[in-house]
This record gives sequence, C-alpha cells and structure tokens, in this order.
Amino acid sequence: MYINGQWCDAIDGARFQVTNPANGDVIGDVPNGGVKEAKAAIDAASEAFKAWSKTTAYQRSAFLYKAYGLMMERKEELARLMTIEQGKPLKASRNEVQYAADFLLWYAEEAKRIYGETIPAPRGDQRFIVQQHPVGVVAAVTPWNYPISMLTRKMAPALAAGCTIVLKPAESTPLCAVETFKIFHDAGLPAGVVNLVTAEKPAEIGDEFVSNPKVAKLTFTGSTNVGKMLNQKAAANMKRVSMELGGHAPFIVFDDADPEHAAKGVSLVKFLNTGQACISPNRLFVHKSIAEPFIETLQARVQKMRGGNGLEDGISIGPLVGPGAVDKVERQVEDAVAKGARVVCGGHRLLDNGLDKGHFYAPTVLADVTEDMLIYREETFGPVAPVITFEDEAEVLERANDTNYGLAAYVYTPNISRAFRMYEGLKFGIIGINDINPTAAAAPFGGMKESGLGREGGHEGIQEYLETKLGGFAI
Repeated sequence: MYINGQWCDAIDGARFQVTNPANGDVIGDVPNGGVKEAKAAIDAASEAFKAWSKTTAYQRSAFLYKAYGLMMERKEELARLMTIEQGKPLKASRNEVQYAADFLLWYAEEAKRIYGETIPAPRGDQRFIVQQHPVGVVAAVTPWNYPISMLTRKMAPALAAGCTIVLKPAESTPLCAVETFKIFHDAGLPAGVVNLVTAEKPAEIGDEFVSNPKVAKLTFTGSTNVGKMLNQKAAANMKRVSMELGGHAPFIVFDDADPEHAAKGVSLVKFLNTGQACISPNRLFVHKSIAEPFIETLQARVQKMRGGNGLEDGISIGPLVGPGAVDKVERQVEDAVAKGARVVCGGHRLLDNGLDKGHFYAPTVLADVTEDMLIYREETFGPVAPVITFEDEAEVLERANDTNYGLAAYVYTPNISRAFRMYEGLKFGIIGINDINPTAAAAPFGGMKESGLGREGGHEGIQEYLETKLGGFAI
C-alpha cells in the first residue's frame, strides 16, 4: 500500500494473492488492508490537503504533466501487466494505458481553467465575487474492468482541483493500481496527496470512506447495487458523491442504415474487453427488413474471434473476471434459448486448449430475442450479442428507453432528422450516432437514472471536485 508517501504493509502483515484470469496462475500478492489502514490513509490525506489545496494551478498542472510523461514512458510494461492481471488482449491494454494518460494530460490543462466570476450587486456599496475551491479529501473506489484508466479518470481531476485522495482499487486488479501509484510517487507528489489502500474484502473500507468525517467526497465506479448502498450511507453523513454505475445500452439499426457497416461496428464495441464494459451494447435492435444481412455479417465476424491468453497474437476475446461472471452469461443464454432464442454462433464455455483453467465463454450471437428473456432486462457484462427486431421508430425508442439504466446508447442511420430525434429522445447520458466510441478525456462521461450521478471527463469532470464559494463585500 501507499500511505503518506511511503510504501507499507498491512498493520497485521496480512496479504492476498492476485491471479491471472486466463489460466489461474498466481502472479503476485499485495497487502490486505482494513479499517486501520484506511483511517491512516485518510488522516494523511487530510493533513496533506492543508498545503496541497494552497498550491497554484500551475504547480498542480506541472505534477500532472510529469505523471503523463512517466505513464507514456512505461506504456508497454503497464499494458503487459494489465493483460496478465485483467485478461484483455494486449492491443486493448495498450489503448487503455493511452486513454489513462489522456486524462492526466487533459486535467494538467484544466487545472489552469478553474475560473471564478464577479456578479453585479443590487447595492452600490456591495460587490459579489465567486470562487471555486477544492472539496477536500476524496475517497475513490475503482473497478477491475479498466484497472488503470478508471484510476486516472478520478485522480487527475481531483488533483487538478486541489483535492487529496485515498483510493481503493478492485481486489482483482491491485497490481495495476500499485504501478499507477508508482508513477505519482516518481512524479514527486508531496506525501499524503495520493494514498492507496488494497483490500481483499472491500466492504469495511467502503464503510470507513462514507462514515469518516475527514472524507468530503466519494467517487465510485461499479455495480448499481453497491452504488446505491454507498450512496445511501454517504447521504447519512452529507458527503458529496459521484457514481458511474451499470448500463444496458441499446444499439439501434434503422432500415436506412447499411446493415453490414452497422454489424461491423457492433462487433467491435460489443466484444471489446469481452463485453465487460458499462457502455457495451446489450440489446441490438435491428429493423426487421435488414435483420438477416445484419446477422449474417455479425456472425461471420464473430466466428473469426479467438479466445485465449491476451499475450498471444490474434486473440480478441480474453477471459471473464471470474467463475461467477461465466455462470451469469451461461444462465442468460440458457434462459433465452429455453424461451425461443436461436443461437447463431457460440453459446458455450470455451474449454479446449487449456482454456478450462481460465474463465472463458465463446463470443455469442443470439437471434429472435424477446422481452421476456433475462438478457433483455439484465446487464450481461459478457460476450453475448442479442438481436431484437423492430419495425417502427416510435416503437424502438420506447423499447430502448424501457430500462432503469441510462448510460450509453447507439444509433445507426444516415437520416440527420432521425438522428436528432433519437439523440434527443433517448434517455441516456452518452449517445453514439453512427459512432461506436463516443468517449474521450475531453468529453463528459456519465449516465442518467440508475446508471449514476455526475460526470467524469471533460470540463464537467473537474466540477465534481470543487465547491462554489460566494464573497459579498461591503465597500
């Protein structure tokens, strides 16, 4: 762990192992922290905040630029570690490290753009000035599916704003977090500004984060159920929260779209990270008139995908995070088939060539999916593409919005009027119009409804870590 500028073990010396999800091999171990370590880290962050919050924007920017440069220098070793620890193919890991570095670069600039304002007062002897100040100590909880970029997406804006941080990474991917914190250490951040607490059982750490009076804000990425629980506990202590939670993204292909182009697009985004992404398309609504050529193209592309260890050439499907994830995917597919869905390809676990040692499921396409199936309602977080047909624009808009989630949605149509109607009508925070990658460090990321609170990325992202302060001056 990294507390108050020092690498340290758990107080009782406990550690837990980290395994490779592709083959079950033990790849390392890390300290198993608890409440005492979390309190020590929060105390360090609270003390460091006194000086860090008074640094200039240019000073904070310089630290982030330094961290950006170090991450780019270490890009390949970080990517290889990510593939070994998290499982995604090496090419995808390289892309993620670049994405993570982009947040450091973006907020190195945004640090210098925290503006205030003056407001005309109703009295002649009065002046109003508005400034923005850092909220204080930030507690961050990050997920396993993007184990480096989800750290910098929170840490970079918090540091740019003048906050200090205590972060608990996912228990499945703590090694990536350790290497990321080495970058901040080597960038020369003062002791206590960033702190890392690793733990095998996260619940008690989360409870300390939401109850400790020295923590001003909680930022969390993970499941909606856990997010709701943390939000409820944080509300009891009036802590600010921002949350990026689950998704159930519709991917809508209209009859005027090129079905082959749309199928190629969905094959790239649906199976990215083996479907383990909150913005992964979960319901493919395809107009009935073009469903067959769409399915044929999708099938041809999916059947070429190879599952295996992400360090091997030609691998596009890595392992799922654990046996429970495989069980969930299998349960959804079996339920869909029992209720009339057709398995176009895949539909089974991958067990050959040593893959039985890991957590693999074949990339799968289902046709004839209907509303009574689990996969229509539940987030899959796995490599299954369920195709649902529709005939009418108003109908598909209503069906797409018929979910408690509201993170991402995708629409394929060349009709600009229809594109705007769908953009404005879809109740989701991120809409890709003929675009399968509507994300960037410079753009706001976040959802509506049960998909979260607040935004990460863009100039909106830094606002999550700032308080507005009004000064009324009588002169």
